Amino acid sequence: MSRSPVRVATLTLSDTRTLDDDEGGQLLGELLKRAGFSVTSHAVLREEPELLRAAIVQIADAGSADAVVTTGGTGIAPRDRTLEALAPLFEKTLDGFGEAFRRLSWDAIGPNAILSRAAAGVARGLVVIALPGSPKAVELAVTQIIGPVLAHAVTLASGKGGHHHRPPQPAQGEEQRG
Repeated sequence: MSRSPVRVATLTLSDTRTLDDDEGGQLLGELLKRAGFSVTSHAVLREEPELLRAAIVQIADAGSADAVVTTGGTGIAPRDRTLEALAPLFEKTLDGFGEAFRRLSWDAIGPNAILSRAAAGVARGLVVIALPGSPKAVELAVTQIIGPVLAHAVTLASGKGGHHHRPPQPAQGEEQRG
């Protein structure tokens, strides 16, 4: 029995990009497909926290994706508010994602890597990953981190895998203690 590919919705957060010139978002979709994922939708949103939160809620409620990957808005400029938008939605943060991204970025760009606030977490059952808008950053993240771990992360976040997926059951004839 083959498993269907992980379904990923992608979002570009930008006050200036459109679908026509969204190089980072286009690359993100291509790389995710090459990595074996199914890209279910893509949109460009203005960098307004309420728009991002509404999009995540809508995707989760529709059940149209297992994960959301965003690009843009993770820097330190005044309009970079992706993390502030996502923080209230995160039930769990995946601190290792940002740590790994910055460590790999350091090798590529040096100390400026500390200016990235790339992050990931679980929101409403979805794995949500926030990437910088740079095409080089998108490529690094998808090929080095997201590609190898997203399917497993989705399985764990959904409660359908790993050693925590269901509570232990007492052996037949054994009483459950409480």
